[in-house]
Amino acid sequence: MKKAQFIIAAPSSNGGKTTLTLGILGALQKRKITVQPFKSGPDYIDPKFHELACNKTGINLDMFLMQPEHLQETYQHYIQEATVACIEGVMGLFDGSVKSQGSTAHLAKLLQLPVILVVDAKAMAYSAAPLLYGFKNFDPMLQIAGVIFNRVNTKSHYQFLIEACKDIGITPLGHLPFLKDCEIPSRHLGLSLTNLKQYQKAIDTLANATEKHIDIDKLLEVCTRPIKTTKHSVKAVNQTHFITAIAKDEAFNFCYQQNIKALERKGKVIFFSPLHDTKVPEADLVYLPGGYPECHLDTLVNNTSMQNSLQAYATSGGKIIAECGGMMYLGKNIIDKEGAIYPMVNVFDFDTSMEQMKLTLGYRCIQVQNIELKGHEFHYSNIINHQDISTVGQVTNARNQPTSTGVYKTQRVLASYIHLYFGTDDSLNHLLALI
Repeated sequence: MKKAQFIIAAPSSNGGKTTLTLGILGALQKRKITVQPFKSGPDYIDPKFHELACNKTGINLDMFLMQPEHLQETYQHYIQEATVACIEGVMGLFDGSVKSQGSTAHLAKLLQLPVILVVDAKAMAYSAAPLLYGFKNFDPMLQIAGVIFNRVNTKSHYQFLIEACKDIGITPLGHLPFLKDCEIPSRHLGLSLTNLKQYQKAIDTLANATEKHIDIDKLLEVCTRPIKTTKHSVKAVNQTHFITAIAKDEAFNFCYQQNIKALERKGKVIFFSPLHDTKVPEADLVYLPGGYPECHLDTLVNNTSMQNSLQAYATSGGKIIAECGGMMYLGKNIIDKEGAIYPMVNVFDFDTSMEQMKLTLGYRCIQVQNIELKGHEFHYSNIINHQDISTVGQVTNARNQPTSTGVYKTQRVLASYIHLYFGTDDSLNHLLALI
């Protein structure tokens, strides 16, 4: 069996990968072609936009967080019901945690998939030729099946770019003009997640422009490949008496789909809202993933019933895993940008602050009790008054260098800024063994 499968990559970040991905997903959706989107790397937000474009959530494929066999099994599992597989790359094509290790190019070679290169040509004409030559020839094991140019407004401009492609021997597949009001704004403060549907019009515009200016039929043709027949072992749901309650609402929603599937294999998964519900459901484990609690402080503060319920659950020995925004919620206070203090659940006697915001990000490895866990850290807040809180394990970055990130534990509650990946049964069991 053959299917169209490809990875959308770019020479650098902010080159138009997300724009093009949403346009292709939307165009295929309008053609009633079933497409399964994926996202290279640890990003939580782009997969949500994928779902808006084609009604299927993007699945993360991360070369650092996932073992190669597990990554391949995951990919094979999710493409079974799709006609097309579209992977949105991360950063520049060869940008990895160490050189090109873990990069989009690394992923393309692991899965043996062709790359569609998107090039921002706003200020470029025939100079695209040496750029394309470099990307085509840098790694002979990588196949660049075609190129699409972004921000090209005239036929004469595109003609220069076509000539560059012909001289280098790369197939030109079309271009996208600059489209007003179609850029997805900065998302680090959660503004785009409050009402995702507000972007449907922009995605529809991108889809129509993609249909008009890009040769989709040619794209699918040059990227059609046999489906690998590797035996995948992603297990079906096997309900037991173990119940996990996962926080899911406007404030808490960053969760890998593979984590949820692993918890479903462990038992029953139910969802609740710290914003809108009054108490924690009866459960063997409460999972508080990351999100944007700082955007919903008034609601969280006023829901004292939920705060009291969570605190009682923790003090009575309930198991909790809390990540980033979930950890902030379990602290004593969250301090907003203006210095206002908002009391939280107070399971941990530390504060987190949005004052003096500074981005902290990167892959993390946690070594504790001969167990290794992996995750990704991404936040603008900072933790204060935490020096006397018990921590477990040693945390290093992708280059095996120590970091200051703490993994905090009290009773049977484990919390950190790290968004953990536990998409396999073994990694989930290792995590549960720590609490």
